[in-house]
Amino acid sequence: MGRVLSRLYMGLIGAILLAPIIVIIGVSLNEKKRLLFPPQGLSVAWYGEMLRDPEWVGALGHSVIIAVLAAALSVSIALPMAWYLWRWNPRWGRALYTLGIAPFILPPVVSALGFLIFWQIVGLYGHIAATIVSHGIFFVTLPLVNIALGLASIDRAAVEAARTLGADERTVFRTIVLPSVRPYIISGYAFAFVLSLNEYIIAYMVAGSTVETLPIKIFNALRYGYTPVMAAVTALFVVVAALVFSLVAWRGDLPRLLGASRPPR
Repeated sequence: MGRVLSRLYMGLIGAILLAPIIVIIGVSLNEKKRLLFPPQGLSVAWYGEMLRDPEWVGALGHSVIIAVLAAALSVSIALPMAWYLWRWNPRWGRALYTLGIAPFILPPVVSALGFLIFWQIVGLYGHIAATIVSHGIFFVTLPLVNIALGLASIDRAAVEAARTLGADERTVFRTIVLPSVRPYIISGYAFAFVLSLNEYIIAYMVAGSTVETLPIKIFNALRYGYTPVMAAVTALFVVVAALVFSLVAWRGDLPRLLGASRPPR
């Protein structure tokens, strides 16, 4: 009886979590230009309209460029930081690690306001580079935590053995460390990419008036009323996120990469 109730409870939770996604996908498939669920007639015309509209395509291009480069920037900051903390374990390492995860702990509006003021001072407010750098710094927490988990799983005895045999730091990093943490680097990049693709507040406050991303485009389009095109864009976000996380899960242990299980020591 307890097992049945547990399954029913988990099934209810799953249904609640899936309900918004199912509704959005259903609305995006409506044949008529109305937000109806269940859909009345099935059509993918709204996906085609999204891809034919230069404004939606431009916003999609901005989002992809920002997400790709911002995730790369996050990894390029997180990898040497995590390696330094793991390799040397400095006395102030905990403070440096806290600084690395601080952007993600703060409310996004606080970080966005700080970025806004900074870019206005340096004269790059409204440039796409401002959004890329801002997202890269804001999402550095994701690859930092992932790479730190990967480094914690490395057997230090193997590293010490390599050094004893004459390997320098570069050789140890290339032959032992990098292969061990590569899945964590990829997953950290993937997580930063997906969240950057969906981020609105920072993108809007540092360059939203000139660089329109998909989330900003959705909010701007709301002023003219709801259309199934918005549901199609949202469904596209869901598909991209599901695809990215599925690829990460296929190449590695997703719960472990998310930190759900403790790495071996």
